[in-house]
Amino acid sequence: MKTKHLEIALEIKSVDENGTFTGYGSVFHNEDSYGDIVRPGAFKKSLEKWAAKGRLPPMLWQHWRGDPIGVFTKMQEDDHGLYVEGRLLIDDIPQARAAYALLKEKALGGMSIGYREITTRQNEDGTQDLLELDLWEVSIVTFPANEAATVDSVKADFSDGLPTLPEFEKFLRDAGFSKAQATAIASHGLRQLLRDAEDPEAKDIESALNILKGIKQ
Repeated sequence: MKTKHLEIALEIKSVDENGTFTGYGSVFHNEDSYGDIVRPGAFKKSLEKWAAKGRLPPMLWQHWRGDPIGVFTKMQEDDHGLYVEGRLLIDDIPQARAAYALLKEKALGGMSIGYREITTRQNEDGTQDLLELDLWEVSIVTFPANEAATVDSVKADFSDGLPTLPEFEKFLRDAGFSKAQATAIASHGLRQLLRDAEDPEAKDIESALNILKGIKQ
C-alpha cells in the first residue's frame, strides 16, 4: 500500500517570531479534488501509536523526506480536524526560514498530510470516506489539491521503485502536463531510467522528479 497525500487550503491560525505556529494539518468532512473525505476518528489510532513512541510525525517541506523543517509539539483531533502546534527551526535550517517568511506573508497555499489508508468506505456519489489512516508526516506545501496541482501536490509515491510507463504518464497528467507532454517525457525520460535499471542512481525517483520540475519551468 503506497503513501498518499491529502492537501487542504492553508489553515495557519498564528505564526510567532520564533517560528512557532498553530493550525490544521487536515480538516474533517472536506472533499478534496480527488474525492477523498477525512472523517472524525481517522487519526485516533495512529496518534496513539506515535504517542507510544514518545514522538510526533515529522514536519516536512513539500513532502520531501529529506527536508524536515521543524518539529510538532502538539497534534490532536478536535471537532474541526487534525489540530497541530509546531515550531519551524528557523535558527538552524535555511528552508525553515524561507517557509517562515512565506507563511508570514501568506504566500503559501496549503498544509498536507502523508498517510497510508487503513480503512475506507466508498460512497454512491463516487467519493471515498477515509475512516482510519496511518499518519506518516505533515507538510507545509505550496498548493492545495485543486486544479492547479503541481508535482509537489500530486497523490503519488514511487519510493518503492520506478513506476510503469502508464503509471508515470498518469502521474504527469495529474501534475498538470498535457497528454502529449506526459507521453513525451515518460517515453524519453522514464524509459531510459528503466533501461538503465542496473545503475543504482537510475532508481532515484526524487532525482528524476527534480529534473522534471526543471523541464516544466
